[in-house]
Amino acid sequence: MKKLANSLIVLLLVTAPFAAVVFGVEPDKADRPVDFARQIAPIFADHCLRCHKPDNKKGDLSLATAAELAATEFVVPGEPDESHLLEVITPAEPGQRPEMPKEGNPLTAEQIALVRRWIEEGAKWPESIVVTEKAKADKSWWSLQPLARVEPPDVAVLRKDGHAIPDAWTTNPIDRFIYAQLIDNGLAPSPPADRRTLIRRATYDLLGLPPTPEEVEAFVADDAPEAYEKLIDRLLDSPHYGERWGRHWLDVVRFGESRGYERNEIITNAWPFRDYVIRSFNDDKPFDQLVREHLAGDVIGANQPDVEIGTTFLVCGPYDDVKNQDPVQAAQIRANTIDEIIQATGEAFLGLTVGCARCHDHKFDPVSQADYYGMYATLAGVERESREIATLAEQQQRAAALKPLVDSKTQFDRAKAELESDVVARAEQMAVAYQSRWTRPPVNRRGTEETFTAVKAQFVRLLVEGQEANPTARSGYRIDEFEVWTADENPRNVALAVNGGRAEGASRVAEDFAEAYSAKLTIDGRFGASWIAEGPELKITLARPETIDRVLFSSDRTGAAGENSVAIFVADYRIEVSLDGRQWAEVANSHDRQPASPAHRLQRLIDAEMTGKERERLAEFDAKLATVNRQIAAVPPLPLMWAGRFSHAAGPFHIFRGGDPQKPDAEVTPSSLSTLDEVTPPYTLPRDGAEGQRRLALANWLVHADNPLTPRVLANRLWHYHFGTGIVDTPSDFGYMGGRPTHGELLDWLARQVHHHQWRLKPLHRLIMTSQAYRQSGQFRENAAQIDADSRLLWRFPPRRLAAEEIRDTLLCVSGKLDTTMGGPGFRLYRYLQDNVATYVPLDEHRPDTYRRAVYHHNARASRIDLMTEFDCPDNAFATPRRATTTTPLQALTLMNHRFTLDMAGFLAERLT
Repeated sequence: MKKLANSLIVLLLVTAPFAAVVFGVEPDKADRPVDFARQIAPIFADHCLRCHKPDNKKGDLSLATAAELAATEFVVPGEPDESHLLEVITPAEPGQRPEMPKEGNPLTAEQIALVRRWIEEGAKWPESIVVTEKAKADKSWWSLQPLARVEPPDVAVLRKDGHAIPDAWTTNPIDRFIYAQLIDNGLAPSPPADRRTLIRRATYDLLGLPPTPEEVEAFVADDAPEAYEKLIDRLLDSPHYGERWGRHWLDVVRFGESRGYERNEIITNAWPFRDYVIRSFNDDKPFDQLVREHLAGDVIGANQPDVEIGTTFLVCGPYDDVKNQDPVQAAQIRANTIDEIIQATGEAFLGLTVGCARCHDHKFDPVSQADYYGMYATLAGVERESREIATLAEQQQRAAALKPLVDSKTQFDRAKAELESDVVARAEQMAVAYQSRWTRPPVNRRGTEETFTAVKAQFVRLLVEGQEANPTARSGYRIDEFEVWTADENPRNVALAVNGGRAEGASRVAEDFAEAYSAKLTIDGRFGASWIAEGPELKITLARPETIDRVLFSSDRTGAAGENSVAIFVADYRIEVSLDGRQWAEVANSHDRQPASPAHRLQRLIDAEMTGKERERLAEFDAKLATVNRQIAAVPPLPLMWAGRFSHAAGPFHIFRGGDPQKPDAEVTPSSLSTLDEVTPPYTLPRDGAEGQRRLALANWLVHADNPLTPRVLANRLWHYHFGTGIVDTPSDFGYMGGRPTHGELLDWLARQVHHHQWRLKPLHRLIMTSQAYRQSGQFRENAAQIDADSRLLWRFPPRRLAAEEIRDTLLCVSGKLDTTMGGPGFRLYRYLQDNVATYVPLDEHRPDTYRRAVYHHNARASRIDLMTEFDCPDNAFATPRRATTTTPLQALTLMNHRFTLDMAGFLAERLT
């Protein structure tokens, strides 16, 4: 026995480490170096980072990176007793609370010992490791779980304990869920709404329009058992249904028809997406198909315009279209652009704020930076641009019409090029002789002076023959000041406006910006603001005839444009004078100046060497090319739609530390969110795979049968729009910072109904709207309100105010002026002014051509629309899954005083008369 016991002891000693692993007990590893990533980083993350991180450096300490800690004196490598960090986490006396952390549980003795050992061993912290806070929620979060297989509460169970559930509440499964919650909270439902209220509620809900008096009377008089169900079917079959519910979806996907940011230029070819959304809802297109079309319509529906246009979803958000020449800034802008698409995709379909993981792991939800950049790699090929979308037959028809014209153009271009090549070859041989004539320096954009023999004149004009960017361009150049000086002992600038000078010239037209770009800028005596010409001539009229001998003009007197700016400055010119404005004499030109660029040099050589016969031949070629170019332009173009372009974007893709593209970290590949790996089959694609297949893989993953988020979010959106508040009151955030479901089992049951009905929405509308919960009265009951003030448990139907579009459409409808024409380019309730930046000026009067439904308004961002804006119509700078409802004096003032409402009141009076 003794031998056996000794053998067992030896065996236990040998296998102790193995046994510890098997039974989950950490073996003593004091003889091994401390592993920062596995042992120290979690301590910092759990106990310290809440208050000591880059955006919250309490005590000037961040424990997020090695560099930030090294910049302090909190840790002295190898000297734990000299390290203040160790001092503040260690209790002064046994049983006392240490100085840090101030909140939460203090470190255990084992953790403090581990930090001490780490410091003793040199406080080694790999530079690549960034410590981040642990998310508040993990993968066990309620919304990330598989859809529960729940059944509606049994009627017999609901009637136990003497509860008298009305028979009407036993038929629709939704009502049994609702009634069970009412019982649990000591509440009872309200009686049914009267039929006039019910038809008005249902009609506004599905159509966004009021029922007609005839429809109301017919429904009130219809005592058939299925009258209400027939009403719902009629409303769902109306084309106005798609207009109403399509507007809801346009809010969610942040659809806007201008670029946003400081330029906010209008987009005139995004409206086909609005029509596509309306059509999709009217056709009851399965929502999973809509998702695939939104993300990869060009892949699954190539050459099918009704499918391809779905990808406008990817590019219909705001973006910065200023082309920054700094590569660092350009990379940041590009990263911002992809980030906006990631946020829209995550929130619209998953109800997750994926964008919060851009700079670090999500602080509240189990979404890592790697997850974010896996989606970044998936969407990295999306470019915000227009593209041609047409059927294959339309493409072939246009190609056939263009081919002979393009062939002719190619022939003429080739002949012209050969002629010019011969001239250039001869000119280059004579270049030295020609160049010897160019004795003066080139035009200086900061100031060019011409002196000439004194001459009497009242008119002086500058005739531009070329600009820096283009030696043959005669317009588009800038002049910031033009001076005309007298030939006397005390020269005067007689061109100045204060001296009676007048300036004329075709100007860039920008409506009320015209004054800002008038030729007057050239004689105002100030530098900086430039006149932008639309023709070759700037004419100065003097107050009286003067003897002059000098002019001075500049395109950029202050040099503010910089040497690397776009060269739209004068490079070649003539200056002429006249006494009567009819007979002109040339007094100066730039022909003896050095050319402004190699292109100018070449053009001068050609002009000097070309013979008269060659000019005639060149003119013939130009005439033929002009004719064929007109014919090419006359061939109808293919539709150009704001639906995005897609580049390969082969990668490699990296995590960006802190969200900074200049700090690439670990490589990632296009992949799904690991957040749902345990419930939904993930995808991972090679970085050099086809760009379109990445987007399609994401779409298929979003609508996979096992993905619980997409159907949950969709079901909740329907509930939100029917009852005013969703089962989860944050429709695009099902994470830790979002709301909690009031009826969790009902939500999962509805989500399974989404699958049951193959993702079609109209059956779900019928299911919800035929419930007794929906058909209740909205009558207020004080005792019930004390328990559930907002009626989240649906003891009554929650009343709501009409939305902006409903108010405007109703005014048009009752006045008899509503134009029900569907689709096409939108109307505008503003005047659009654009010159680099855009301005949207609200119209005081709304013309009859604007009397269409509000969904067809051209939805530009940051455009204030009277009535619509007052009643909380969003401008979609961001997605709006839940509209604000405000009460302001402007609402009453607009309804009482705006020309539109007064016009509608007048039209209603005419109808009554």
